[in-house]
Amino acid sequence: MIGNKMQNWRKVGMVFCPSNNYDWMVSHASVPFAENLSGDMFKVFFSSRDANDESSIGFVVFDIHKPNVILDISSKPVISKGELGAFDDSGCMGSCLVNYNDKKLLYYIGWNLGKTVPFRNSIGLAISEDGINYRKAYYGPIIDRTKDEPHFVASNCVVIDNDIFKIWYLSCTGWKSRNGVVTHEYHIKYAESKDGINWTRNGDVAIDFANEYEYAISVPRVIKEDGLYKMWFSSRGSKGAATYRIRYAESNDGMQWNRRDNLVRLNVSKKGWDSEMIESPFVFDHVGQRYMLYNGNGYGETGFGLAVLEQG
Repeated sequence: MIGNKMQNWRKVGMVFCPSNNYDWMVSHASVPFAENLSGDMFKVFFSSRDANDESSIGFVVFDIHKPNVILDISSKPVISKGELGAFDDSGCMGSCLVNYNDKKLLYYIGWNLGKTVPFRNSIGLAISEDGINYRKAYYGPIIDRTKDEPHFVASNCVVIDNDIFKIWYLSCTGWKSRNGVVTHEYHIKYAESKDGINWTRNGDVAIDFANEYEYAISVPRVIKEDGLYKMWFSSRGSKGAATYRIRYAESNDGMQWNRRDNLVRLNVSKKGWDSEMIESPFVFDHVGQRYMLYNGNGYGETGFGLAVLEQG
């Protein structure tokens, strides 16, 4: 089933970049992901930072055919940081949204700041019954570090497939000092669940480092199409570029993956908001057309943009 079709992504442009919109939305629109509201209307969730660099989850609404016209923007956070000492007391970032039993499950990343290392992440869950208001399902994380994964877990993609919740998630393999700076290393692992809350983790690595240069693999986005699993993700560290780029892989079972990075034709621009890096892809279909949301420079500091997969 593995294919060889090139993906020619045409950039539409930058869609939204916060600029002191609210006290919780001072900068950044990181890790965008979307849901279709009705017709051509889409709500895009993203994470913004306040003046203390603490993240909350917000959204904007636009017409997919006029993405540069923002029709609505959240005046308050969908989800914000947790109580002192909790896994998300330094901020939270949205990761993915799943429809299940007439509810919406919003998986998010909780942030704790550290002393020996800069931070630690865990995965939390928020739930909405009306599609508008979200509440945290628990005060603690649903996926955290363990005896076998001792560092942290973060960005993730959840898909319900044959009544099984499947998750692909960032798993930190360790920290190293690079040029005097403590830097994380992480790849993508896979786990399963019957309820989307309690997960069976066997340490299965879905996407591993391609070479000695690559050290950060994150934000997996998986769809299943004609029996084939397809994943777009971010990776940092290559012989030709030190910053993030968008990569691609395919799988017949969702567990064993073949990287097909060469099939994705989408790179940094010569100048502008995405001239230094491109990362955090979110791929979705609408009326026979495939789209991709993504971040540019500064891990979302310059906002998020939209690209369209050209036909043929």
